[in-house]
Amino acid sequence: MNTTLRRLASVVMVMFVALMVSTTWIQFFQADDLNNDNRNVRKIYAEYGTARGPIVVGGEAVASSTPVDDEFGYQREYAHGPLYAPLTGYFSLVSGTSRIEDAENDFLNGQADALWVDRLQNLLTGVDPQGSSVELTIDPAAQQAAWDALGDQRGAVVALEPSTGRILAMVSKPSFDPNELATHDTQAANDRYEELLNAEDDPLLSRATHWTYPPGSTFKLVTAAAAIESGQYDAGTVIDAPETYTPPGTNRVIPNYGGAACSPTDEQSLADALRISCNTAFARLGVDLGTEALAEQAEAFGFNQRFDIPFNTYDSNFPDPEDPGFADAFVALSAIGQWEVTATPLQVAMVASAIANDGELMAPYSVDRIRDPELEVVREGSPRRLSQAISASTADQLTEMMVGVVEDGSGTAAQIPGLTVAGKTGTAQWQDGRDPHAWFTAFAPAEDPQVAVAVVIEEGGDAGSEATGGRVAAPVAKAVIEAVLNG
Repeated sequence: MNTTLRRLASVVMVMFVALMVSTTWIQFFQADDLNNDNRNVRKIYAEYGTARGPIVVGGEAVASSTPVDDEFGYQREYAHGPLYAPLTGYFSLVSGTSRIEDAENDFLNGQADALWVDRLQNLLTGVDPQGSSVELTIDPAAQQAAWDALGDQRGAVVALEPSTGRILAMVSKPSFDPNELATHDTQAANDRYEELLNAEDDPLLSRATHWTYPPGSTFKLVTAAAAIESGQYDAGTVIDAPETYTPPGTNRVIPNYGGAACSPTDEQSLADALRISCNTAFARLGVDLGTEALAEQAEAFGFNQRFDIPFNTYDSNFPDPEDPGFADAFVALSAIGQWEVTATPLQVAMVASAIANDGELMAPYSVDRIRDPELEVVREGSPRRLSQAISASTADQLTEMMVGVVEDGSGTAAQIPGLTVAGKTGTAQWQDGRDPHAWFTAFAPAEDPQVAVAVVIEEGGDAGSEATGGRVAAPVAKAVIEAVLNG
């Protein structure tokens, strides 16, 4: 009998130990993961009972919490919802949080470690807790200009301050209205989320940061940079520019846009090749430079890495030069921004921004500062250098070459009276039977850059098969530049 009791006691003891270990593991070691899981609706219920801090642009709250007479206490509301959705994201009972609402959640709900003094004061005084305000770097005039200029076309716009990396505008179309997901009617919120999730155009994904495209001829800036950095070329170097180009060892013919010849002599300067966006010249140049040089230069500009702005972005891609399938034909296509080269509009804006900033690439960021409920600054955004993508002398040459693109090349639609604009067009093939994407990237003023912009318009937008980057995307960039500089 004693043996039986001892065995039973041992089993019970093991069960108690197992229960204590599992409970400790869940309540302590897994606490953060469980609390931060978007499926944890109880957490969001609790957060709705707190005055969540606003997200502010230009002194206006574009996301705020208003007291309501229901079990949640506060309703999240988004002014100009679709306009700022790629940045604010949403705060929803059904679908959790995204973008700034997610990345800065601890400050918005008042639970960040930096706010412990505020929480202690609230506990001692009995004052209801409040969240902090998150102020964005966005220029509201530039944001509105980008939105209006895109119209009903699918695409995206990103504008940066070259010297700091501050994001001045970030627009994506089609967009969505976060108010429809923030509603306390959970059935309506769920139905709308499912609609957005299954929509063919994927409006929940920001085309500015979470969508990649072949960059087309905007990538010729990277190829030109690699050429000048090699020390073997400068803006005036004469390079081959045949009517068509067949890379060695292949039978794949690369033509120029519209089948036109770039030069009656089949050669031209590097500056002229960029000015008129000559495909054959840059394809041949890419083969001459080689895969390693192109890959190294692309990565110096930020390709093959993600950025925290503070939410994570998709990485732009330049293929691995060690890939045995990276034949000369694919090197040639990569040099003109085709084949497996892909980029987000943010990445293309970063290339232009680095050129504008004497070759120094700054990390992009969208949060300017965070203030506690007493309006004291508890965190402030600051410029951070990512790399010296190119030398200052290379940047100077590229700037002059890009000025030529706008003054009398493929980007004249971006001209602004009294202002020197540096730019580069792109028209990117992406799928047989579909119209090409139209690109334009630029910065201004060329002699003292204050803004760098990238624009992509899917399948040529309203112009369809007749679209070019210079015709369709350049006017959008022009509108954004004017909004920033006139502000």
